[in-house]
Amino acid sequence: MFAAVGSTIPLFNIYRAEDGFTNAGISLTVVAYSAATLGTLLVLGRLSNHVGRRPAAIASLGLLVLGCLLLLNVHHIGILIAGRLLMGLGAGLASSSLTAYIVDAAPSRPTWLASVASSQTVMLGLAVGAITSGALVQFGPWPRDLIYLVVIGLLLLSAALVAISPETVTPSPGGWRSLRPSVRVPVRIRHLLPVAAAVILATWATGAFYQAFVPALVEEQLHTSSSLVIGLVFAAYMGPSALGAPLGGRFSPAAAQRIGMIAFVAGWLGIITAIITGALPLFIAATVVAGAAQGIAISAATRGLLYGSAPRDRAPLFAVVYLLSYSGATVPSLIAAQLSGVFSVPRIAIGYAAFAVLATAFTVLAGGATEVGRQRLRHHVR
Repeated sequence: MFAAVGSTIPLFNIYRAEDGFTNAGISLTVVAYSAATLGTLLVLGRLSNHVGRRPAAIASLGLLVLGCLLLLNVHHIGILIAGRLLMGLGAGLASSSLTAYIVDAAPSRPTWLASVASSQTVMLGLAVGAITSGALVQFGPWPRDLIYLVVIGLLLLSAALVAISPETVTPSPGGWRSLRPSVRVPVRIRHLLPVAAAVILATWATGAFYQAFVPALVEEQLHTSSSLVIGLVFAAYMGPSALGAPLGGRFSPAAAQRIGMIAFVAGWLGIITAIITGALPLFIAATVVAGAAQGIAISAATRGLLYGSAPRDRAPLFAVVYLLSYSGATVPSLIAAQLSGVFSVPRIAIGYAAFAVLATAFTVLAGGATEVGRQRLRHHVR
């Protein structure tokens, strides 16, 4: 599913060159995708608790297929926005239903597996989709179409596999009532939400920056127009996230969030330095550091929120997690789209880096206070 979402990114420069799309227009496609995901999470985030995980998952895959079919004929920015909007609807439905399905089906050992699999398949899928798309665009036939045909085949295969998989939730009445927009977080973990929100908002904002602006940045500042390089650069941020996630399992969730966000800012400092100097190798290396660091931080945040959760809490909980995620992608992208006509892409990058610094400072300070408070409460209970 998320490979389908990532497959569009290496094509952005082709759309710019052949169809005259602008940075602002491309950024709006990221906004459309994220806004559609947000709306779907608000309305359908609890639906799989009532209709079952499998029907919701298959519906989400179907929406992705429709989006890919629409993207087979992109020559106007409105078509690209509509295709990404359909992808957002599918991704929103999947973000609650499929991720909850993963946690339902995961073994109890190792304890970090469910949080890593549910939080990092997004990043890994985006990376695989971007690399595969970049290679097919540069070396394959039908550069504007082949990746979508491949993805459609994989989505249909995925739907067939889900259809023959066991259901983990007993369907129950109340499906229509569940469509009322609702955000519900169990009381026992609400104190964890501010720090988790800072982690998720900053890291997903950076992911949206890589989707919307890095194709143009690589071409204009780092002097290469290779679709494969664009795919590899995007994957260098998303892919290491899956590798960094298990490393965070060695620490408590609070400590792993602090470690991950400090390393995340270090990666951003390298990214800004590479943009200023025009050094592509440094840009990729710093991107890998930032990607691995976000994996540590996001999986730790997810692990803390999931601890002790009941099956019926998981879909609403993941709806909240992804509401934060796509808010982090949507709001900065909307602002950046408006500013892209005034500021250059390197200056926009500095704005995203500043956001990462602020989020890290909050994570370190508030996360430390939360940890101290928890230790005092444990000592008092004893």
